[in-house]
Amino acid sequence: MARKRFANFDLGSSSTAPGTQQTVRLPAARLYNDTPLDLHVEVIHGTKPGPVLLVCAAIHGDELNGIEVCRRLINKVDPKELVGTLLVVPVVNMFGFIQQSRYLPDRRDLNRCFPGSERGALGSRLAYLFRTQLVERATHIIDLHTGAIHRSNLPQIRVNFDNDEATAMAEAFNCPVIMNAKDRDGSLRSQATELGIPLILYEAGEALRFDYASIQAGLNGVTNVMKMLKMMKGRRTRKKVTPVFAQRSLWVRTSRDGIVLVKVELGQTVSKGQVIAAIAAPHQIDTVSIVSPIDGIIIGMSNIPVSNEGEALFHIACFGQEEIPTATEMVDTFVEAYPDTPL
Repeated sequence: MARKRFANFDLGSSSTAPGTQQTVRLPAARLYNDTPLDLHVEVIHGTKPGPVLLVCAAIHGDELNGIEVCRRLINKVDPKELVGTLLVVPVVNMFGFIQQSRYLPDRRDLNRCFPGSERGALGSRLAYLFRTQLVERATHIIDLHTGAIHRSNLPQIRVNFDNDEATAMAEAFNCPVIMNAKDRDGSLRSQATELGIPLILYEAGEALRFDYASIQAGLNGVTNVMKMLKMMKGRRTRKKVTPVFAQRSLWVRTSRDGIVLVKVELGQTVSKGQVIAAIAAPHQIDTVSIVSPIDGIIIGMSNIPVSNEGEALFHIACFGQEEIPTATEMVDTFVEAYPDTPL
């Protein structure tokens, strides 16, 4: 009996044959000058049936690291050696990308517009297109993000610990910290949960900036997940980091206005009561200390050395005292794996 041939992967009006790769453009909207705006999808279709992995970036248009991860991934994967199908969308929010903005032109957050609507506002229409054409075709999803503008994030994975398959993807990614993050209404993560699709979210770096260590870590992480899913051959890249799991995190805010004198670094472990910054008025010598309210790791921080009262300065993942040595070791191991560029 003849072996059944692996079928083409159909997307929009395009059909991708097994062992081939092509760029598919899905019509999304038009600009004011009537220029068409398409959602670009790189379809890499393997030679054997397997998972359909969707890797997407820039759902917030100013988060650029993931775009470069996607570009490198497209050039790295050989469709003739691939099992299953890889769908890569370097820029989901093309409006925000053009304007170097997190948001859509109407100031809506695309990552709060799911499941979307075919006849709704711009964000709803784009979310609907992305969901129906791509999300619902996927078996697994990796969503690439950075910190907000003027805020840096330590490379970390956010995942709902209630989803065992997604948690396994998070562990395979090889990041030092895995955060338990519950789904937010209207987000891509919540949409994936409703559809029963395991999704992990990679956070690293700062908006509107390239961080090459975070980019390389992201590329390695995606290929590690692909190897775990048996989509690619070979061993997982780099020395394996046994991640530490954080059940919760909190932001430390300043209690007064002034100049911020930072005493810690991204990725540093801190103890409850430790001074992590001082606030000073521009014309005064005296300072007011800001202390950590918990034991944990600095996983995010503001890069602006001035602050208004109530502004968030440090994002700390919470760990118990007995977990701090392990967490410190894991971050150090991760940093040593990427020595050429500071995180």
